[in-house]
Amino acid sequence: MIVKNRIKVMLAETEHSGKWLAEQLDKNVATVSKWCTNTCQPDLQTLGDIAELLKCDIHNLIESK
Repeated sequence: MIVKNRIKVMLAETEHSGKWLAEQLDKNVATVSKWCTNTCQPDLQTLGDIAELLKCDIHNLIESK
C-alpha cells in the first residue's frame, strides 16, 4: 500500500499557501514544500495539527492506493 498525503490539495481547497502553513506550524517552508510534493511525510502529530489548522478531518489529508 502506498500512502501519500493530500496537503497540497487541501491547502488549495482552503485557499492557503505552503508559506502560511509553515508559519502556523513554525516549520521551514522547504519542509512544508517536501510534504506537499510527497518527498517526505509529516509525523502523525503534525498531520493532526495540519488538519486542525485547515479545519478538516485528518482522513482528508491521507490518500492510500
